[in-house]
Amino acid sequence: MVNKNNLTSVEYGALWTTYQKKTMILCILEYFIEKSEEPKAKDLMKGLHEKLAVKVKEIKKMIETSGGIVPLGFTAEDVHLDAPKLFDQGFDIMFSRVLKEISMGMYVLHTTISYRKDIIDIYRELTELTQKYYLYFTEYLQQNKWMLDPPTINMPHSRSFLNDKDYMKGTNILGSRRGFNIVEYGLIYHSLESNILGMQLMKGFAQSSSDLEVKKYFQKGYELSKKIYKDTEEMLIESNIPSPSIPSGVVTNSTIPPFSEKLMLYCTYLLNGFSIGGQGFGAVFHLRNDVILQSGLFAKDVFAFGLKGARLMMEKGWLEEPPSMDL
Repeated sequence: MVNKNNLTSVEYGALWTTYQKKTMILCILEYFIEKSEEPKAKDLMKGLHEKLAVKVKEIKKMIETSGGIVPLGFTAEDVHLDAPKLFDQGFDIMFSRVLKEISMGMYVLHTTISYRKDIIDIYRELTELTQKYYLYFTEYLQQNKWMLDPPTINMPHSRSFLNDKDYMKGTNILGSRRGFNIVEYGLIYHSLESNILGMQLMKGFAQSSSDLEVKKYFQKGYELSKKIYKDTEEMLIESNIPSPSIPSGVVTNSTIPPFSEKLMLYCTYLLNGFSIGGQGFGAVFHLRNDVILQSGLFAKDVFAFGLKGARLMMEKGWLEEPPSMDL
């Protein structure tokens, strides 16, 4: 594999997107670090910030060396360090963990469309960094009881293969639904975990936004996350599975925005894409048709919400345009 000075179009696109996302995360971490009152949490976020800042400089240099324009991304103007604390203790690490979860998936995608060795190397290094801090954040949350383990089951003593078509219907001739298997439950648990955190994030963004149109958008985001959470929880209850108690952090009573509307909208847009991907992934592994249908409906609603957010960013002049395919 030979290093070349020129970036291919897809490599430029990958680095362009990564630069935007990383500068956003740096801003979020800066605010969380400034407001953190817990030494261990502060140290973890500082460590991640320092290492990510180095990678952002490397990406910037790669683009500039190839003659490309570096995106503006997010700067000091997009974070308000003097703003009061918007989220209570625990939320900062919970949300940082979710951002690392998204990053892992994006790095895999970007690696598969990169051909230069130095670019593949930077995504490999970012992946290793992300996995390491994802583990650190998970351990921190578990140690501080901010994250509870999913339930255990009675282990099976034999194997079996499916030959009943009703298994996919989710119902039998009497109309009763079959219970979830462990693969399906894992996907449902992750959906609950993601959406309860999303509810708190949207609540905080809506509460602190000074733009009425943007505020209403975040309020709709809160209602959408709440609906997905409640509908998913109801499926568990119908299968006689207790709804898990999942910590989500607390929003304070502050109404002063810690971030620019531009950053908050972009962050929401990014999470929407992650949610759509999660619903699609879940539909592949669910074997109950009713759940597959429900996942499709969730994805449709999230897609419509995300599309509205993109249009809102464009109307406000906050959505940076990627370079065009000028051959």
